[in-house]
Formats: sequence, C-alpha cells, structure tokens
Amino acid sequence: AADADADCRTGALQRNLHEMEDPCLSTQLIDGDGVFNVSGLESFMKEVKLAECGLSYAVVSIMGPQSSGKSTLLNHLFRTNFREMDAFRGRSQTTKGIWMAKAQNIEPCTLVMDLEGTDGRERGEDDTAFEKQSALFALAVSDIVLINMWCHDIGREQAANKPLLKTVFQVMMRLFSPRKTTMLFVIRDKSKTPLENLEPILREDIQKIWDGVPKPHAHKDTPLSEFFNVQVVALNSYEEKEELFREQVSNLRDRFQQSIAPGGLAGDRRGVVPASGFSFSSQQFWKVIKENKDLDLPAHKVMVATVRCEEIGYEKVATFTADEEWQQFEEAVQSDYVPGFGKKISSLLDRCLSEYDMEAIYFDEGVRTSKRHQLESKLLQLVNPAYQSLLGHLRTRTLEAFKESFDKAVEKEGFAVAARDSTQIFLEKFDKGSEDATIQQVNWDPSKVKDKLKRDIEAHVVSVRATKLSELCATYEGKLTKALAEPVEALLDSASEDTWPAIRKLLQRETTAAVSGLESAISTFELDEATEKELLLRLENHGRSVVESKAREEAARILIRMKDRFSTLFSRDADSMPRVWTGKEDIKAITKTARSASMKLLSTMAAIRLEEDGDNIDTTLSLALVDAARPGTTDRSIQSLDPLASSSWERVPEERTLISPVQCKSLWRQFKAETEYTVTQAIAAQEANKRNNNWLPPPWALAAMAVLGFNEFMTLLRNPFYLAVMFVVFLVGKAMWVQLDIANEFRNGFLPALLSLSTKFVPTIMNILKRLADEGAAPAAPERQRETELQPRNNSSNSNVTSAGSSSLTSSENGPEYSSPVAQ
Repeated sequence: AADADADCRTGALQRNLHEMEDPCLSTQLIDGDGVFNVSGLESFMKEVKLAECGLSYAVVSIMGPQSSGKSTLLNHLFRTNFREMDAFRGRSQTTKGIWMAKAQNIEPCTLVMDLEGTDGRERGEDDTAFEKQSALFALAVSDIVLINMWCHDIGREQAANKPLLKTVFQVMMRLFSPRKTTMLFVIRDKSKTPLENLEPILREDIQKIWDGVPKPHAHKDTPLSEFFNVQVVALNSYEEKEELFREQVSNLRDRFQQSIAPGGLAGDRRGVVPASGFSFSSQQFWKVIKENKDLDLPAHKVMVATVRCEEIGYEKVATFTADEEWQQFEEAVQSDYVPGFGKKISSLLDRCLSEYDMEAIYFDEGVRTSKRHQLESKLLQLVNPAYQSLLGHLRTRTLEAFKESFDKAVEKEGFAVAARDSTQIFLEKFDKGSEDATIQQVNWDPSKVKDKLKRDIEAHVVSVRATKLSELCATYEGKLTKALAEPVEALLDSASEDTWPAIRKLLQRETTAAVSGLESAISTFELDEATEKELLLRLENHGRSVVESKAREEAARILIRMKDRFSTLFSRDADSMPRVWTGKEDIKAITKTARSASMKLLSTMAAIRLEEDGDNIDTTLSLALVDAARPGTTDRSIQSLDPLASSSWERVPEERTLISPVQCKSLWRQFKAETEYTVTQAIAAQEANKRNNNWLPPPWALAAMAVLGFNEFMTLLRNPFYLAVMFVVFLVGKAMWVQLDIANEFRNGFLPALLSLSTKFVPTIMNILKRLADEGAAPAAPERQRETELQPRNNSSNSNVTSAGSSSLTSSENGPEYSSPVAQ
C-alpha cells in the first residue's frame, strides 16, 4: 500500500493533469513475483464502490514492450497516476507486475490495468512465463485490451508483439468458450505513412498469426472475429508532437465513454462477471493461470456466481439474524402468541430477499435462483422454530379458552351440545389464528398442531364427561345406598319368612327409582346405547352390592345377633317386660321358643336370597339343629346322615352363601354353649324362689307339734308370766332379726350367712343393751321416736356379693321372689 501511494505521488509530479477532479485510486494487483494482492484489491473495490456497479463497469488493460510508453498513455488517456519512466535516467523497467487504477470521469466505472512490459532485460530472454501469464490474465479479465506497439515494428516478424500474440492465441484456444474481447492496437509514433495503409498490414499479420495457431477441433473453423474485436488507432509521438498527441488521446478517450453500450468499444462483450464478484473471479483466474490449468470460462462464471451468491446469502442471513425487529419477534413468541406474526415476518423476509436480488441480479441466473432458494430455505429455518412456538402458544391459548367456555356451557346446555358447539367454535378460532400466522414465502401446514389441538379438546371433553358421569353415578349410588342400607339392616334383624321377599321388593323399588333418575340425567350426554346400558347396569349392581354387603356385615355378627334375640325372648315376656321366675313359668318351652327364633335368624342369614329361587336351608337347619335334639328322635339312619356336613347349601351358589352348613353347625354349638348358662341360672332361680316362699313346716309336723305341745300350751295359758317372758323374747328376737338382716344374709348361702352373722352378733347385742340403758336413764320418749331409733343402721355394711348368673331377691305382697339378671 505504501508503494502504491508513492507511485501515485510520483505520477502526479510527472503529469500536469490539472483537469482531474477525483483523487487518485490505484493499487498493485499482482506483484513482480506473481503474488495476488487480495487485501489491496478488496480495499480498492470498497474505495471505488465497485460492488454497487453491478454489470455496469468495464476493465481495460494494456500490454506491450517494456519502455514503450504504456503507463504514459494510460495516464493521459484515463487520468490515472501509473508510474512513468524517467527518460533522463535511461530506459529501464518501470512497472513491475500488474497495477490497477480507476479511470477518472469516465462512465461507466472503468478499471485500468497496467501490465509489466514484455521483452525486458530485467527478466531476461528465458523468463517469459510471467509475460504469458499476465497476458492471458488480461485477456480473461479485460473487456478491452490495448496492445501498445511502435509504428516502425509493423511488418516485422519478431516485433509488434507477434511472439506474445502467438502464445496468447495458443493459450486462448484452451479456453472452452472465451469471452469476446476488444483488441485495440495502438500504433505509437505514427510516421508519414497513412493509417489506411498500415491497418491492412497489421490486420493481415494478426490473421496470419490466428490461422497459424493450432486450434481444437471444435474451433477449427472459428473466425478471429468470434473471439476478438480488432480495432486500430495511431498516435503521434508524445515527445515530438505533444499537443497533437494530447488531442489524439482526448479523441480516443471519448471512445471509452459508455464503452459497454451497444456500438461502444466493448458493446458486444460476453460472460461479464458482476462487479461484486470481480475480486473473487480475478483471484480464481490468476490461481488457475499460475497452476497452468485449462480455463473454463463458463464454469468459472458459474463458480464466481456460486461463491458470490453464497456470500451475499450469508450476509443476508446475518443481517436478518441481527435485525432488532426480528429479535423482538423471536423473543416475544417464546412467551406468548403474537398477533400479526405472519404479515410482519413475511415483510422481513421479503425485504431480505429483495436485497439479495438487488445484489445478485447480475450473476448467473441459474446460480442466482438456486442460491436464492437456499437463502430462503435458511431464513425459513430460522423462522420455523418461532412459527412452531407461535402455533404452540396459539394451541395452548385456544385450549385454555375452550376449557373455560366449555365448563360454563355445560352448566347451561346439554353436555353433548355444548361439546360440539364449543369444539367447532374454537377450532375455527385456531384456523383464524394460524391463518394470521401464515408466512407468504412458504406454505407451512398447521394441520399437525390442529390435530393435536383436536386430540387435546377431545381428551378434555372425555375427561369432563367421565368426571360428570362419575359424579352423577356417585350421587345416585349414594342415594340408593342411603335408601337401602338402614331398611335392609332392619329387615335382616327381624329375620322372618318375609325378610328376603321384603328386601327384594325394597331393592326393586329403590333401584328402579334410581335408574330412572340416572337415565334422565345422562340423556344430555348422548351416550351410545352400550355405554348407557353399562352405567344403568352398574347402578343396579351397586344396589345389589349394597344389600349383599349389608348382609355380609350382619352375617359376620350373627352369633351376637342370635344371643341378643335369645336373651330378649328368654328374659322378657310377651309385653317386653323383664321376666320374673316365680316357679310357674315353663322354662323348657320358653327356651325352645327363643332358640327357634335364633335358629330362624341363622337360617335367614345363611344365604343371600335376592333371587326368587327356592331353597331348603330353613328345613335343613330345623331338622339338623332343633328336631335332632328331641328325646324321641332315636332313628339311627337319621342320626347317621348329618345334613350340615357340607360346605355348601343345596340349590344355593357359592357366591350367594354367607354361612356354610358346617359354619352353621359350629355357630349353633357355640350359641347353645353360651346360652346354656342363662337357662341354668333361670332354673336355679326358679327353684330358689320355690324354697324361699315355703316357710312353714309340713302339715304332719304341725299336727305332731300340736299333739305333743298341748300340755305346754295349756301351761302358758294358766301362767301369764310365761306369756310376758315369751313376749319379751319375741321382741328381742325380732330386734335381732331386723338388726342382723338374717333373711338377706341367708340368700347368699348358709355358710357365708353364718360367718357374717358370727361377726355381727356380739356388736349387735351390745348396741341393743346400750340403747336400753340410754332409754332407762333418759326421760321417756314418745313411742314413735323409739321405734325410729330401733331401725337398723348397719344395712350398708352387709355383703351383697353375687355371681353373674345368681338370682336376686325381690319383695312383693306374696313374699320374696327371684328374677333373672338379664331381666334386671
């Protein structure tokens, strides 16, 4: 870059081009060692804004012998600042490699390349590789090639760049389809010979060179005009006729204005590379030329277009990604639905693709279109996650709105109607939302998201339907349970022949009412016939299960129930009053009645009889448990065949069996064992009552006493003193009887009574004597007070310990009586 600036300053000092308006813009494109200056070219293109030119630009290059005034011609012709030779220092190489500058005040934008001169002594006679490479590069890149030659070299075999032209033409034949290039021969230091005479000679020499060059079979008959547009111009000597030279150069400069327009110097050019791809194209050209490979210009054109279009595509993707508006949309759709997403994103994509079209318009159409599709695909890949997220939010929002609306609609309308209407409404809302999210550049199908929404809605409807139906079924099951549980329990407790018929009637009545109510309630769900029947059948089965469950509960407590029933019937009379065992009751008959009732309860609870199928459980239990216990039953055949020696009842399925025959037998045995004690106690109480009520001796004893005691009786009647003594003894004995509570003591048994009386006898005698002494010392008290003081005070100390099964003494008008503890 520093060398380029120095060259610019040197050229400015050597030229008096005061008419220049723009600053000098130039760079060394390829140095003398053949190294391509990539960074320098990129900077140069940015400075001259070449990328904005599209196809509206031209490239001009010049080749010719060393020190033939090439740089001077270019500086005057295009107002560039290429370094010129200093004549006072001698003739030597001035330009090394290839330099490039921008022509000033020429439209369209024209790039000028100054090539290193040929036939220079610095490189020597054998080092002509760079000359050939630079010449071929100029022909591949340039639209117009100036061939600078001396006038006196025309007609010479080794002059006029003929060797170089031969080489260039030979190499040109290796191009598959070379671009058409204008070859402008500039004859320097024109002599007196008219140009009309020089031009035919020059054209003839060029044609000979073309004809003598070996050509591929495809171009064997191709004329020179197919590859080159040959033109000739002559200029006077710059040193001898400077003014005329300037005038001729000025006229030639005018020909470069609009050079690429039809009729211009390069009006019929082909295979132009867009300006934005010039740098890459030039690099690839030079790379291929340096590697001495065949040049395929159409393939090169496609390659350049491919690379540049890809670069433009990458730039547009980066620009789109960094766009603040897109970033805001991308962030917004992560959290919620964004209205107008489709139109806004379509606008952003359209703007990005339009920018691509503007920048890539001059490249190969096929490549441009292909890369546009790729760019569009990449942009849509960037947008697709946001689009899918948007549809996801739309689906979620629609589903939540559906749930809220549907729950309200179910309360007002029938379930099925509400489900259909709500589903249709919210699917249409989703369609509108997805249509709003549609991107114009692509036809993405939201059907998968819609299908998922449908499935979610259907799942919610099914869930709500199941919940509602479950609630309805639970409600009617609860009502049915309440209507059956307590009545069934009461009926089972009564245990009569009408128990199960009554239960069946109750079950049928309540189940019919519940089924009718449920059937009316689920009519709005529009269920299929099978489902409706299943629900109604489930309710009917629930009623049966309630009865069966209650029956099983009662069966589990059957022994307690049997003992309670036995106790109730045995210990209470027909008026439900406690039974008093006075000795007149038939305990055997009462026991039989109570046990028969208990056995009836056992028979009732032995099996579930919700069907009207008959069974013989009651008969079997009667024969096995009641009749078998009669003393008159002595038939050995009957005793040898036990009807309860089985695990199931005849004509009763196992699932309806509550208590098996074997269990009934075991329960009856346990029942009898636990109730036997109550019967025994009743019998004991009855016998004790009889004994307590019989105080007088037998009649024969009374007669004997009357006969044997007649003399003593007469003695008492003759002597009243004995009567007084007997009266006193009677009073003392009566007092002792009351104080010691002898009658109550002997109820506990003879021995316990003697032990208790022996401990209380002496204290009682002392107490009586003390009272008599106190009454003798004190004033006489009224007879009523004395009788009160003589009442017993020690009754609380008497022992009342009795066993659970012992009878208790009660007083009545007829004397003490015994009653069972159960009755108490």
